[in-house]
Amino acid sequence: MTIKTAIFKKSASRLQECPRSDFPEYAFIGRSNVGKSSLINMLCNNNKLAKTSATPGKTQLINFFLINDNWHLVDLPGYGFAKTSKSNRDKFELIISDYCQKRENLATLFVLIDSRLPLQKIDFDFMQWCSTKEIPFSIVYTKADKNSKSELARNIKKIEDDLLKHWEELPNSFTTSAEKKTGKEEILDFIQFHNDEINKLNGV
Repeated sequence: MTIKTAIFKKSASRLQECPRSDFPEYAFIGRSNVGKSSLINMLCNNNKLAKTSATPGKTQLINFFLINDNWHLVDLPGYGFAKTSKSNRDKFELIISDYCQKRENLATLFVLIDSRLPLQKIDFDFMQWCSTKEIPFSIVYTKADKNSKSELARNIKKIEDDLLKHWEELPNSFTTSAEKKTGKEEILDFIQFHNDEINKLNGV
């Protein structure tokens, strides 16, 4: 897939404010400072599409982008160590929970994990929650360029081994670098495949 157009459509602070649409949606979420905005900008060939910041936790709304006039890319608030009040954190958790469980056209949730780190409890807890709620998700390992190839392979294997202690099988995963554009084609091809399958089911 080639992204030809990526247009900001709307921000929402709660599920009821999300745009009414039948387009399939692919949402991106991760712990604060995992590189979500950089990854979204890389996928869409637009360094200014999603706002990046040195301050973790800047995404505080659900942001919708219309891609190629036929699907939505959704930028969700990060979870974890955002420098914000407890009341705001509770609000973000409600936004995320409502969207993930109740948004009928959510096709896949991409859960971003920092490839440089061991499996973080907050990442595991969130993915475990997705699993119990039967929310379809894939893992996206970010910042792959920050490790040597051998370190990267070792880190990912350790994370997967830890996950397999709790799960019988692993979800789809992608290894990415926003700087090197690694993983771009794989993620976009995955989205294209799902869009094609959805169109078949809908008789398009």
